[in-house]
Parts: sequence; C-alpha cells; structure tokens
Amino acid sequence: MHANQLASGNIQVSCFDRQNKVFEVREMPSGLEFEVDLRGLRCDCGEFQVDRIPCRHVFACCANQRLDWQLYVHNVYKMDQVRQVYRSRFRPLGNPTTWPAYNRPRFVPNPYLRRVTKGRPRMTHFLNEMDTRMLRHPRRCRLCGAEGHSRSRCHQSAGANADKDAQ
Repeated sequence: MHANQLASGNIQVSCFDRQNKVFEVREMPSGLEFEVDLRGLRCDCGEFQVDRIPCRHVFACCANQRLDWQLYVHNVYKMDQVRQVYRSRFRPLGNPTTWPAYNRPRFVPNPYLRRVTKGRPRMTHFLNEMDTRMLRHPRRCRLCGAEGHSRSRCHQSAGANADKDAQ
C-alpha cells in the first residue's frame, strides 16, 4: 500500500496499488469512500461504468498520479470515431412519391392523449383540505352578486358589453 494522499478539490485520494491502478477515494466532508480501478474501468459510484466517461473520482485519481484522464474516455465520445461513422456513403432517400407502398400496420394516435397546445395547462393537482381555495367561501361575482362565478365569467357582462357596443 502506497500512502500517497492528496486532497483533489474535496476528494482525498489514497493509492493502494500504483501498478494495477487501484485507488481509494474519500469525499470530504461526508467521508464517503469509493474504490477506483482504472485498469478495470470501474468506480464504486457507478457513473464511470454507465457513462463510460471519467467521474469526479477518476479525475481525482488521474490528477493525483499525473495520469492522462483522456485515456479513460470511451471511443464513442471521440471525434475520430464520429468521423468514421460518417465516412461511409449514405444512399439518398429520394422523392417520397417513388417509395414502395407501405403495407404494414398503421399506428393511429389516441386523440384523448394528445396535448392541448392552446390556453393554460389543465391543473393536475388534486385539491385536499389543506388547499386554501377549499377553505374559502365560494366565489361571488362582483358584477351581479351571484355565487359560483367571477366577474370575467358573468352572463350579465355579455349583455352589458353588447349594450355598450350598440351605443
């Protein structure tokens, strides 16, 4: 065990096996410990294996040992791989009217699941006894004095506006 410790940001790195590139890192101030195996491309946090790019623990180990972190980035993220994908030729799609007829099942969308684009989004919150609207008295219109609607939804206002337009 090599007891070389360096605080890299808020991560403390302990080198256990330099030859096999195995490290123990400790996040400060939480004290959480993670094992990093650079040769096996593994970190206990799991991000390194899932994303296939170095996590913060791998960066700390590379900084501690003066290693090039780019060696641990998967090839799918490298530009030469992207260029290689687009190096091959693609056939143009051509005019859609010349395409062969589609004789497979048609998928019809459910119109009830379609999102409404106009207006205010519908409220999905279920009101309970803690909601202030339920604790208040019912709405009272300031125009006609009736309960259950507001001035903007009042039936009398439509007639009043029509009278104003006629004058």
